[in-house]
Amino acid sequence: MRTVRTAPHADTGGAGGHSRILGIGGYRPRRVVGNAELCEAIDSTEEWIETRSGIRERRFASAHETLHSMAVAAAGKALAAAGVDPMRIDLVLLASMSQLDQTPPLSARVAHALGARAAAAIDLSAACAGFCHALALASDAVRAGSARHVLVIGAERMTDIVERTDRGSAFLFADGAGAVVVAGADAPGIGPVVRRADGAYSEALRMTAPWGDSTGVRPWMRMDGRRIFRWAMDEVAPAAAEALRAAGVTPDALGAFVPHQANVRIIDLMAERLGLGSRTAVARDVVRTGNTSAASIPLALEALLAEGRAVGGDTALLVGFGAGLNYAAQVVVLP
Repeated sequence: MRTVRTAPHADTGGAGGHSRILGIGGYRPRRVVGNAELCEAIDSTEEWIETRSGIRERRFASAHETLHSMAVAAAGKALAAAGVDPMRIDLVLLASMSQLDQTPPLSARVAHALGARAAAAIDLSAACAGFCHALALASDAVRAGSARHVLVIGAERMTDIVERTDRGSAFLFADGAGAVVVAGADAPGIGPVVRRADGAYSEALRMTAPWGDSTGVRPWMRMDGRRIFRWAMDEVAPAAAEALRAAGVTPDALGAFVPHQANVRIIDLMAERLGLGSRTAVARDVVRTGNTSAASIPLALEALLAEGRAVGGDTALLVGFGAGLNYAAQVVVLP
């Protein structure tokens, strides 16, 4: 990436005013759920599910695989990969749309469990764009000097908020957690973020009622898939191209494309509109992991590196998008 000018800032731990990802970790629940099992509840076929979404299987969390335990597991792997002791973490940012407890912040409990006793902790709710928004905030904190090491986590138990019999969404969503450690750097490792929210589309992905509604009816998430698909093509794809330009990276030089793992059709159409060639590894982790909302991008990043389809030093375009409707995109250098 080209060097991005920044304003004067406080101490960043000896780094040259930039930020980078030091390590990545993920947690996938043990239970694998194939399309055949879901068809029993949503009156569908395996072929219909795979044709519509590209998904063949996904992971569902068991009772003991809580948001807390999955976030701690993913974060622990990221810390180990980064070689960073938890006591060196200054800030924990946790993105989730499926945290059912209003308080205390899940991030504070995760920080305590990890032994990050010196860290501030903040929960962030931006649905499927949450991880990219949190990553941008982490980069800003490091570059400004208010934190030296930031732990960014995306964790979801979407099975808690998606109705199992909803034919429009039950086959899409799944559970899991992913995390990265962000620190200072002498060269740009996290590019400028391109982000926006448009509340005019807020009804396209929403809960049916507030928690604690007086009717006593449990709320569930509802999604207008066609509307979100059009919005992703019309607004998010151009924003992804803008993030490439802001980082000074051309499509033919991009190492990996890691969009939110919504479905394969959106992923492939975005890659086509960006003009990505065979050199660029396109993440399609959704095929075996499903849509894990804020956890999908770090999980897909981890998979690309584990499979050897991307290597440290490659540039990767990250694009999160979802409820709000909102999006965030940035180019990063892989650790």
